[in-house]
Amino acid sequence: MAHRLLPIMLLSTAAAATACGGDAGRASQVGGTARAEVAGIGYTSDQLAQALLTEPTGYRRAGEPDSGEYGSLKAIQNAARLQREATLDKPRCGTARPTGDVAGDVPAALVSFTNAGGQTATETLMGMSAADAEKQVNARVPTGCLTFRTKVGTRWAEHRVVEAPKGDIGEGSRTVGITTISGGARTRTWYVVFRGRHYLSTITVFGPNATRTDAERLAHEALAQAHRVLP
Repeated sequence: MAHRLLPIMLLSTAAAATACGGDAGRASQVGGTARAEVAGIGYTSDQLAQALLTEPTGYRRAGEPDSGEYGSLKAIQNAARLQREATLDKPRCGTARPTGDVAGDVPAALVSFTNAGGQTATETLMGMSAADAEKQVNARVPTGCLTFRTKVGTRWAEHRVVEAPKGDIGEGSRTVGITTISGGARTRTWYVVFRGRHYLSTITVFGPNATRTDAERLAHEALAQAHRVLP
């Protein structure tokens, strides 16, 4: 099973906001697949878990890290479920494939944090070849999907996406933001996707005051941590 990285990120956030949720990124206990690995790449999910952020500036950890095959992680399963439950006014935006898919059996690790303002931040590390990671960094949100609406149950929400030019965090990065309005509530999500040596990392910051600056700062901290730990 493969997972479309950006559509799942955007739509699960959109669905969570529509449903007044927000736990899609919460980490769960390490499962029995914690030693998942990809032949020829070398990093196991155990190694990736050791390379996760532990004390990012301004945040505290929310629960234990989760690791194993990417598709087995609780947060990824929750995201996929939310995506299935959401109705889109532009159905093609739920199935668009910007570039490459993330295989469900790649080794991965994930951890979530919160801050005093109720904001959440999640880091996901995935073992991946340079070519596959580059596809994710080079992917772009289709122009027709920069604005869309979602419905969960009877509640509709409006979403507006902005995407920065390709960045230089790690060996290449992309930054995407989404603003969600549901009823009288406005939330913001910023994603930074960057690649390193044999891995892809995503940083997600979610909350009413989430900013690109904060997401990219955390991405730099995550890159430094990965450099210290991964051989």
